[in-house]
Amino acid sequence: MMLRVLMLAISGLIASTAGAFSQTASRPPVSQCQAIASNIPDVTFASFKSPDIQLAQATAKEEVKISFIGHSTYLIESPDGVTIATDYNGVFRPPVTPTVVTMNRAHSTHFTLNPDPAIQYVLHGWGEAPGEKADHKVLVGDVYIRNVATDIRNRWGDYETFQENGNSIFIFEVAGLCIGHLGHLHHELTDTHYAEIGRLDVLMVPVDGGLTMGADSMSRVVKRLRSALILPMHRTGPPLEQFLGMFAGNFQIAYAGDSVIRVSMRNLPRQPQILVPKGM
Repeated sequence: MMLRVLMLAISGLIASTAGAFSQTASRPPVSQCQAIASNIPDVTFASFKSPDIQLAQATAKEEVKISFIGHSTYLIESPDGVTIATDYNGVFRPPVTPTVVTMNRAHSTHFTLNPDPAIQYVLHGWGEAPGEKADHKVLVGDVYIRNVATDIRNRWGDYETFQENGNSIFIFEVAGLCIGHLGHLHHELTDTHYAEIGRLDVLMVPVDGGLTMGADSMSRVVKRLRSALILPMHRTGPPLEQFLGMFAGNFQIAYAGDSVIRVSMRNLPRQPQILVPKGM
């Protein structure tokens, strides 16, 4: 709780001194999610930067709206009205044309090569050349978007290979919150990955139990990240209850009663909570 209060104070200070963001800034913002996170489990620290460094999330507005659209697609709406659709495939469409869409290339249900031309930013989670990392550091209104590349597993019967850097964990920094979407994660993360990710307050995690990773492996990732709010997605395969059972006693389990989940630094759960979205 003390950390959240500190983050609110820092966000307010930044809002009063940094001013409005610009896409033409001379250098990209510094990630606050990385600035106060350590790659050592369960340890966080505050890092105060010099005033000439532009920080992301400089906004006094607090509430972020999150809606489950279908499969791995969530719609995130920032306080200033920037809308983001995760793992956008053109089939599960939000009720509004999103400002930004992110995609991953594990399956056609996670991307489309023919997105609505009205979408302003289309961010692929894979590089243009085989094995090349996608590298996004994009400031859109009051949202800073970045990614951490991971690999994709390809299976042919009993034979499998990994496609290097075919998936991205997308991170959205907005209103003091660090929101992460694991995409089609196929392997456990290294200390380097955790350091690149930093702190995540809200985590969107696939719960299929095998198409991405087995429930045991995925639960270890979730426990290591220890986000305050965990939102399931990619519900295929074993029952959702099998995934939820991995966290009994350590995480609260709740079910959203509204189609829109409203999140701010002030209302994050004190104990890690898995919130099953309405419609899943």
